[in-house]
Amino acid sequence: MYQVRLCEIIQKREIAKNQIEMLLKNKDLANEAKPGQFVHINIESEAHLLRRPISICDIEGDVVKIVFEIKGEGTAVLAKREGGVLDVIGPLGNGFDLKKGKNAVIIGGGLGVFPLLYLAKGLENPKIFLGFRNKDMVCMEDDFAKCGKTLVATDDGNYGYHGFAIDLAKKELEGCDIIYACGPAPMLKAVKALSEETGIKAEISMEQRMGCGIGACLVCVCKTKNGYEKVCQKGPVFDASEVEF
Repeated sequence: MYQVRLCEIIQKREIAKNQIEMLLKNKDLANEAKPGQFVHINIESEAHLLRRPISICDIEGDVVKIVFEIKGEGTAVLAKREGGVLDVIGPLGNGFDLKKGKNAVIIGGGLGVFPLLYLAKGLENPKIFLGFRNKDMVCMEDDFAKCGKTLVATDDGNYGYHGFAIDLAKKELEGCDIIYACGPAPMLKAVKALSEETGIKAEISMEQRMGCGIGACLVCVCKTKNGYEKVCQKGPVFDASEVEF
């Protein structure tokens, strides 16, 4: 059964260019949420009736942190909210399995970085590799560094390694027995190929457009070896070997 939660907005700030961090207070949501799950938010705009799916970034006590990018009119409306209460459905979807490996590598790209912090906090000294378009987009590096060795790559090379996060990860796979990743499809495809090449298990969180968030609209389907699956229900986290790109 999908639970509607009324979440108090207790803080909002811009942490990088067009990247908004919002802290929502709701004890039940915080207690039930697992790394990799998401929430579906009613932005309460007559011009934007569909809810917005946003990954859970972190949990601290009874506070749920979400981070999202202002990409369109809907997220722009949400970003303007100051205080008050949000109507939230969640937690939704299937998250990461933290029991699959003890020596983990985490690879995040772009918006896919945000769902990985709560995961990193639940692992023992993971190796973390984060990719961003440029220096202005780099965020949460210090938060990840508290969880394990953290290296950053940028597409333009103005900060950190010049290239992709997966290229950094390839140099640090010794002793690794699980790869967790979230990011754009080309990156996840490369992670799957890396998993097949090395024999290291991988879990990937798919970034798909969602309409309803509860499996009714079929907007978010992705192709798997078992046919098309609804990302909002079967995922967003999949075993990399299941997904076909």
